Amino acid sequence: MFYIFLILTLAFLSYFLRRTESDTKIKLTRCGKITLGILIMVIATVIIGLIVHFTTNGKTPFYYHVSFKVNNIDYDSKFEKSYSQEYMDLNKKIVSLINETFHGSQLRRQYVKSRVVQVSRAKRNVVIHTVLKFTYHFKNKAAKFQEKIERILHQKLNGETGSLHIDSSSLKISGCGQRTITPSGNKIAGGMNAEEGEWPWQASLQQNSVHRCGATLISNNWLVTAAHCFINTNNPKEWNVGFGLLLSDLQTQRSIKNIIIHEDYHYPAHDNDIAVVNLSSPVLYTSKIRRACLPEATYTFPPNSDVVVTGWGTLKSDGTSPDILQKGAVKIIDNKTCNKEEIYGGVIKPGMLCAGFLKGRVDACQGDSGGPLVSANRKGIWFLAGIVSWGDECALPNKPGVYTRVTYYRDWIMSKTGL
Repeated sequence: MFYIFLILTLAFLSYFLRRTESDTKIKLTRCGKITLGILIMVIATVIIGLIVHFTTNGKTPFYYHVSFKVNNIDYDSKFEKSYSQEYMDLNKKIVSLINETFHGSQLRRQYVKSRVVQVSRAKRNVVIHTVLKFTYHFKNKAAKFQEKIERILHQKLNGETGSLHIDSSSLKISGCGQRTITPSGNKIAGGMNAEEGEWPWQASLQQNSVHRCGATLISNNWLVTAAHCFINTNNPKEWNVGFGLLLSDLQTQRSIKNIIIHEDYHYPAHDNDIAVVNLSSPVLYTSKIRRACLPEATYTFPPNSDVVVTGWGTLKSDGTSPDILQKGAVKIIDNKTCNKEEIYGGVIKPGMLCAGFLKGRVDACQGDSGGPLVSANRKGIWFLAGIVSWGDECALPNKPGVYTRVTYYRDWIMSKTGL
């Protein structure tokens, strides 16, 4: 439909210009010539705008973590340093191979780029960990899209591929929002213990090795959390990140390279309560560490939707903190309801999201700040709906939890992380 409109518009413009030039009865004054020029510029601008809109609108960026073993390259400790010549040479070969793979495939228009995020060891050989970026229109066909990517990679990365000998049986690919552990018990009356690997994007933000806030893994290198977690200090050297089930036994830890707080966040106000954290080195995805999906700005989480909040926060206001990760199933509450006088009296802004129950019972609490509120789509893919922000104590009637609405800040996240 758009292209028919475009063709007709161009045809009309061409006819109009020919008429203007050939019809001697039309005498253009200087003002008339300027007006015609402006008209042409306006029409051209509209057409260009429509082209940009229709060619970009609806395209969703998708990132996939791909790993595979290379049999003919011996592991070298220099591969651990991303600035070493050995690492850069290997990275160039891998990226060139993947570019060649997809540029010559049916997904050449959807493929954007790839990059190596880490080189690990498998006995004597190396395992390559890469992130691939794609963009496509069909948001509801993510599973089939991933199958196409896997099929193309298996066909290409099979045996000798130039100077690299790939072990295709080692090929692993994962998207966002996927769990390898899906136990029952999400529909719960109160908070309960999580299971190992159940919420693989949950992270613990620790100041001087003491848990302060939760955070959500959104890529190998980036976390999203609440800005108010850093009101005392935002010095990256004082913070580290841990992943796991038990605070006392976090399996994977990273230091922090950079903390970016929203420019318009001003404590003690609750507006713009969002920050992103850049890890000093990437984490590798495993069955127990995965990233949550970031929704696009247009994604909707309808009122009364089922969502889950997780964290190591206190079990009640000013209570004790658990060692094991907790999960709580709650419902999204629309902002109009949440702004009623008896609830939050009009202070809920568009960038905020309420979740919980008006009867109380289940809620985030102190120490859960910055953690994820996630929602699964019909395919079982988990999207980040909110970031634990604030509330009136914990689990009180008519005082549900208030979260930073991720879709509202989606463009801001993109501007800081490129994701």
